[in-house]
Formats: sequence, structure tokens, C-alpha cells
Amino acid sequence: MSVSREAVLAALSTIIDPDLDQDIVSLGFVKELDIADGLVALELELTTPACPVRDRFREEAVSRISAIEGVQSVEVSLSSRKPTRALRAERSGLEQVDTLVAVASGKGGVGKSTVAASIAIELARQGYRVGLLDLDIHGPSVPTLFDHHDVGLTGDEQEMVVPLEFEGLKVMSFGFWLGDVPAIMRGPMVTNYVQQFLHQVNWGELEYLFLDFPPGTGDVQITITQSAQLDGAVIVTTPHVLAAADVGKAIRMFDKVAVPVLGVVENMSYFEAPDTGTRYDVFGTGAGERIAARYGLPVLGRLPISPREYGGPIVDSPRSEAVTATLDAMIRQIGRARAGRGAPEYEYDESGITLRWADGEESRVESRTLRAACQCALCVDEYTNESKLDPATLAESVHPRNVDTVGNYALSIEWSDGHTTGFFPYEQIRKLAAGRL
Repeated sequence: MSVSREAVLAALSTIIDPDLDQDIVSLGFVKELDIADGLVALELELTTPACPVRDRFREEAVSRISAIEGVQSVEVSLSSRKPTRALRAERSGLEQVDTLVAVASGKGGVGKSTVAASIAIELARQGYRVGLLDLDIHGPSVPTLFDHHDVGLTGDEQEMVVPLEFEGLKVMSFGFWLGDVPAIMRGPMVTNYVQQFLHQVNWGELEYLFLDFPPGTGDVQITITQSAQLDGAVIVTTPHVLAAADVGKAIRMFDKVAVPVLGVVENMSYFEAPDTGTRYDVFGTGAGERIAARYGLPVLGRLPISPREYGGPIVDSPRSEAVTATLDAMIRQIGRARAGRGAPEYEYDESGITLRWADGEESRVESRTLRAACQCALCVDEYTNESKLDPATLAESVHPRNVDTVGNYALSIEWSDGHTTGFFPYEQIRKLAAGRL
């Protein structure tokens, strides 16, 4: 009995992507399908190389197709989408890099470089081709994290810099060239070196390259985002109120340069005593939840203060369940961002704002109700999370004058009363419309 293409696609259409809530056929994952003499061979093109459910997709495809009458064997190959990347350089070592992810922070001292290195080496340990580029010219941390303080870089026949390698992870840092000598240079020179490190390192074929950004939101950060098209950014913070308050600055910076923010990593989230197992919230609690509520971004993970895991060189550190879970959440967000999922259409008038979701659902919130729900620092106490805004003081006629999108997760609204500092996450608007807030 011959096997029809329609029967195979019907079987595959029962496989649902858990992150995109849609079947893999409708999502366009099936790229090649050959059927001959009972043999079914197909290629599934996933959104990102390290898709956490890739093995499950393969197993389910084999199982569903094998159940079709007449099928004798099934072969499933997996690939990933190759984005067309805009690079502002005639020749760039980034040309063969599949995915570029920035790891950034609004301020220093939050452990951003440790997080970037931990995520990168974990992904390399899983067998993927991964690189880590330390772009902090004035305070590079990567040489210390990898316990490599020898000064000197080598070049290849193409006059490109050759990255170092640790446990299969390719690594490059300004500190490998300069050593412990302080980088005393002004803006234009820093920008020039950043450009060189972005484009003149021969990374070869990489599935993921993590860019360890310098802290802050200045010229260097903007130069990086304008020199190479990034697939997303991860913001690192701590539970401390001052650190969390700077998250908004980093989010707005990436939004201005059209880089999707994948989520937030809460570093130094807690300390677990090794002798008793008692957990201590050294820097407080709730920052991740406040960030999620205010900006509509997921908390990708909470990493502990752990001398065992982070008390020495990264290459000597044991595998961390917290890092693995954080990495898994980040990869899922990359897939969502590439698929363009999660952002509804919107329209507004003086009476309110309406969201229209891909599944046909509509969410409408009256203007005054939405204005009263603002979670910005002017409306909500950053320490207690209690509202500072008395809804009774809002004019009945308050309404949006201008609305802009923030990434694919929120709206930025200019109100008729002059208020402009609040983000309104899509999920917050949805819950308000449904009466769940």
C-alpha cells in the first residue's frame, strides 16, 4: 500500500510546539518530505539549534508516521533556521555565526560576566559550537573567569585573530591582549577596538556566540548593536532594588536599537548554607516578580550565591542545575523571538486600548483603568511594591495620546496627564481585560 503525503502531514500536524502553541506543520517546520517504497524521510527545520524539544519532536515524528499503514521505516533529520544577518563590515568573523546573544546589565557588579560565561560553557558542554566574546574594554573579567592571564594573541593566514578554546568553548577578550595593564583610552578609540573585536576574530562556524557587554547603556553598547544584528539580549540583575531599577534603562536601550529582550536573569538570588541547606535571601526577594510585572519580561532564571559553583575558574566549576534551567528558558525565548510570536495587534482611542491576539481573542481595557495600573517607579514604591498612585486623583478624561510598542512584550504610552514613564505588558492588559488584576 502506498503512503500519501497528506497522511504523513496529517500525522505530523498532531505534534504541537509547546512554546508556540501551534503544530509543526502550520509553523513551517517540515522543509523536506520524501516518500518511496514505504520509506519516509523528512527534515524538520527548528527555530534555533539547541531547541530544548528537538529530540521530542524527532521521537514523536517517528512514532506518529510509523503508525501509518504501509510505512516501513522513518528517517528524521533536524536543522535550524539560518537568519540573514546584517553586518556593517566588508569582512567579518561573524559571517558563519548562527545566533548572536547579548548579555548585558544596566549597572556593574551584578555578575554579568559570570552569568555569560556560565551559560556559554554549559551550552558548549552540551555539544554545541559556542563562543564567548568579552567586549568590556576597561574591565575585562573573562581572563580571570577562565584563569588565563598570558598576554598575546595569534593570527591566521587571513589576518584574523584566533580565539582561545576552553572545554570546546571559543573565547576572546580584550584582556588576552592587554593583560593587567589598564585600558586608558577615550571614546573614539574604544569604539574602534570594539569594532575590531566584533569583526576581526575568526570564529568559524558557531551555533551561538554570547557577547558579554560592558555595563551601562552608553556609546559602546549602541555601537555594538549597530554593528551587528543581534538575535536577542539577556539582562542580568540582582534582587537588590538599586540593581533592579537599572533594568529599565537597559530594556529601553535595546528597544531603541530593535534588539528583542529575551528576559531577565536574577543573579545572586539567594544563598543556600552547605551545612544545613537553609536558604537565605541576602539581597531581598521579589525583584524578579516586580520586573516581570513592570516590563512584561520573563525571569529566565535565578542563580544562587555559590562558592562551590562560582568560587573559582569557570572551567573547574561543576554543572549547575540553575544554570541549565536558565539556559533552557533562554533558548526557548530565542525560538519565540525568531518565530515572531507573542505580540498582538493593537489600536487605541480616547476611551481605551484594544489588543487583538493571533488566536482571535480581543482584550480591551478602559483608559482610566489602564492608567491606574501603571507599575513604574513614580506609581509604585520600589521597596515595598505598594501603589503610590491614588486612582481618585486621575481625571475621568485621562486617555492615551500616543502608543508605541516595546519589543514584542509591552506598550509604552504617553498619557494626556503628561505621564510617560510606564511600560504596559501585553499580559497585564490581557489580565486587566479579563478581570484577573
